This record gives sequence, C-alpha cells and structure tokens, in this order.
Amino acid sequence: MSTQTVRTFEVIGTGETITLTGFHGIVAGYTGRDLAAVQHHIDELAAIGVAPPPEVPMFYPVDAELFDSSGEHPGSANLTSGEIEPLYIRHHGRFYLGIGSDHTDRDLETEDIGASKRACPKPVSAQVIPVDSLESLSLDDCIARSWVDGRLYQEGSLAGIRTPADVVQLLLERTGIGDDDFLCLGGTLPLLDGTFAAGTVWHLELTFPDGTTLEHTYKMTKGTNL
Repeated sequence: MSTQTVRTFEVIGTGETITLTGFHGIVAGYTGRDLAAVQHHIDELAAIGVAPPPEVPMFYPVDAELFDSSGEHPGSANLTSGEIEPLYIRHHGRFYLGIGSDHTDRDLETEDIGASKRACPKPVSAQVIPVDSLESLSLDDCIARSWVDGRLYQEGSLAGIRTPADVVQLLLERTGIGDDDFLCLGGTLPLLDGTFAAGTVWHLELTFPDGTTLEHTYKMTKGTNL
C-alpha cells in the first residue's frame, strides 16, 4: 500500500467529493458465478501454459498509483488491452461504485498473471455513485459496454459475475486489508469476438435501469501497441 497516492472522486448527485490517501489497490480475477465455466476457462488457459490460480476468485494486489482517472496513460510495445469492470471503493467505512479498466499486458499474462496486471495502468472513472448497502447493490440489470478506437468491444449485463457484496466479502476474508480504504476492480464480461485487441482510445460505460450512466474514456499514448 502506498502512503503517497491520493485519488479524488466526484460523488454523483451529491456535489461532494471523496479523497482517498494510502489506499489498497486490488484486481479481482476469476469472478464468474458459474464455477463450471470458470474451471473451463482455467483449463483452457492451462492448455496454453498459464498456471491455474491457487484459489477462485483471485485477488491480485497492484500498486495504488496505477488507479488513475487522468485519461492518458503510457502504452507498451507488448500487446495490452483493457475491459470494463465495476470498481468497488471503500472510503472511511462507506462504499461507492465506479467503473474502471483492468488494462493488462497480454504477452506477459501467459507467464505471470499478477505481473501482467501490475505492468499496466488501471484507468478509472472520476465519478462514482454512493452505495447505501453493498448487500442490496445488484448490477445484474445494468448494461456494460466498452469500445476500442470506436469499435464496440464488449456489451452485455454483469449478471455473470459475482455480486459486489460477494466479491468484497471474499476480499476482506482473504487479505489483510482490515478497515483500510481500498479500490477493487470486480470482474468483467466476455469480449464480443473473443479476441484481445490493441488500441489507442478506450471508452467504458455502465448504464443502470433508471438511465444513470457511469462512463470513462482513456487514451494509451506514446509507445502504444498499434
């Protein structure tokens, strides 16, 4: 956990902001609700040399500085790509929901999944929604979408991933976070064509049934992998 990293978010509908200092950064992986499907995915990865996770879901700690809402990030010569994920935030005991991208080095991923996540920025929205009760927060009826360079890359509901309460409960049970503040990316939905894509401009969007929308656009700059 970095004691120097400071991140500020605007709380939608309240006119307030929250500022986190010295928080934990985590990326949750293998968060599918269908455990048979998760195991099938693990087996597929094992077939191409990716070691199976020691437990499911997995929680990968990453440097807090990687979580960034600036909208511009350095690219890489390797194949890297992003995806839309819910962002679970705890600040002073209260929870908030944002969105973010688990931008990952796909070349490094075949060797070390944790390292592949730590190698890339984690772009996140500057706006978040206050959550009164994590247990009653459902994303099943929300529509998540991502675009890369204007091309629709992901689209669908988040009903296939573990609930926010489930992810956070397991996170707290399996780590030493305790009562500290944290940001945690909570999983994603399949790619429309099943193929990781490099790109420069990524747009993320999560729309609720009442029309409320969280969105974020970010750009991979110099050294990009196009």
